[in-house]
Amino acid sequence: MDDWLIDDERLSIERKSVLPGEGFFYPETLEETEREREAADRLTDAETVVIADTDADGLACVALLETQFGEVSLLPASPHDLGRAIEWAAEYVDPGTHVFVCDLCPDAPEDLDALGALVDQAGAVRWFDHHQWEPDLAEAVETAGVELTVGDSEAVCTADVALGELDGDFEERFVELAAVTRDHDLWIREDPRSDDLADLAHWVEPDEYVDIIREHGADLPPEAEELLAERRIEKDALIEKAVERAQLREIGPWTVGVTYGRCSQNEVAQALREQGADAAVIVKPAGSASIRGTETFERAHEVAAQVNGGGHPKAAGCKPDVYDDMLDYAHHWTTRGAVAKQAIIDAFRRLEVESD
Repeated sequence: MDDWLIDDERLSIERKSVLPGEGFFYPETLEETEREREAADRLTDAETVVIADTDADGLACVALLETQFGEVSLLPASPHDLGRAIEWAAEYVDPGTHVFVCDLCPDAPEDLDALGALVDQAGAVRWFDHHQWEPDLAEAVETAGVELTVGDSEAVCTADVALGELDGDFEERFVELAAVTRDHDLWIREDPRSDDLADLAHWVEPDEYVDIIREHGADLPPEAEELLAERRIEKDALIEKAVERAQLREIGPWTVGVTYGRCSQNEVAQALREQGADAAVIVKPAGSASIRGTETFERAHEVAAQVNGGGHPKAAGCKPDVYDDMLDYAHHWTTRGAVAKQAIIDAFRRLEVESD
């Protein structure tokens, strides 16, 4: 396949909105081989390892750990590849290495298959999180010998959990950093800096983001603000496209806004709330979807759990199991996610409605 076919730089906003990014088109086997090589390089000879989600919350935890322990090695992970990250850590960390897992929640028992081997190899394993955990998975983690701390998902972010559990005497800027990170992660949106942190974490490399927030906390330097201003031109255009193609659906007692596009899901969800949606579903070109709730719908994690996902009452993610081959993805792009949308809508319909 010619490179120009997947070159983001040449695409119009309309086409970029409906197609996944370049990385989607690289075979997972090639990507996994490269990622494992990078993991081995990062983990070998490291004294402290952090397996973390690379959003602002997970990386705030990395910044706190690096401030307390000095240099740490970050192994990036997501909920969908947590098991693989644990497996690589078990294979490549040196005996006695301190390992932390931050801002990640296992979706299924198989995500923890290598956890026992990691505990045997490492000096100690601690796990900080704030998502909704299934009791059996929490028990499995603790039975493996991991010190697990899960905060209230409606009150704290994982950075809050790490700040409370670590013994370091952290400067005030780190306390403020956790508070501003929480403002975005829990979708409170009272501090405008929280959107800046979330966007910057998405647009720069994880190690660079950690360096910036360790030095500056939540008050970003001018060069970071300039980058944000430049990148938000395209971001805003993609948000506009997703909002334009959204539809409001009445599902049981709820109004659900449903849309499709490569976009920043939180801003799209906010726009749909302003149109009267109790919940928002944003299906992405790569096949995953974000589900956002409101004060009138706090069951996003229940919807996501039915379609290969999980998360919080007001913020969850999933990837419906509806893609068998590239023809299914072609249909997905040309129909703007019709099959995935229907799978998630059906999950809303299966929720039991409490009677008054």
